[in-house]
Amino acid sequence: MRSIQKNLNQFSAVGIRPVAISVDTPEESRDLCRKAGYTFTFLSDPDLEAIKGYDLVHKGQGEKGHDVARPGEFLVDAKGIVRWRMLTENLWVRARPEQILEVAKTLP
Repeated sequence: MRSIQKNLNQFSAVGIRPVAISVDTPEESRDLCRKAGYTFTFLSDPDLEAIKGYDLVHKGQGEKGHDVARPGEFLVDAKGIVRWRMLTENLWVRARPEQILEVAKTLP
């Protein structure tokens, strides 16, 4: 997510508005954003409603065996249609900003 923050200007230039979704409580998400200096939208989904909707539940991989969200990046158009996605089971693997930007340039 640091790389997203570092590249906000580039994302904005091509019309991308980054949004993160976490299983953390709103307070935990707010504290993380303050500590890390994240200025993009960070949503809290402790009941995993949106996370389930995007098929991102990483069962038992959180602290004390709690479910968490697996990494996933999506490019969603103004109509809510997912135009591109990258999913992984590895909590440390993320799409690189350059990857996202390149894909965004190819979408209608």
